[in-house]
Amino acid sequence: MSQEIPADGPPPSESDIRRRRVRIRAWRRGMRELDILLGGFVDARIDSLGEAELDEMEALLELPDAELLSWLAGGAPPPPERDTALLRDIIAFHTHDGPIH
Repeated sequence: MSQEIPADGPPPSESDIRRRRVRIRAWRRGMRELDILLGGFVDARIDSLGEAELDEMEALLELPDAELLSWLAGGAPPPPERDTALLRDIIAFHTHDGPIH
């Protein structure tokens, strides 16, 4: 993946490149439902994720679509080793008790 260097500033940092890569992968899962769930969360929160959370996000993006969708849609609970604060944040991001305003 080539990165353009802005003419008026420094080249992007490794962290910036990593965040861009996560954003692209979140929106291009291959299953539209996951694109929406993961891409929406990443668009809203990517800038606030720390390095450890980026590690977790990258690990989630490596999982099979059907397995991840099942957890996010509430079809099955995630196994204990995958039941992380980040996964719970993604689920909560898309859980609403009332109308969205």
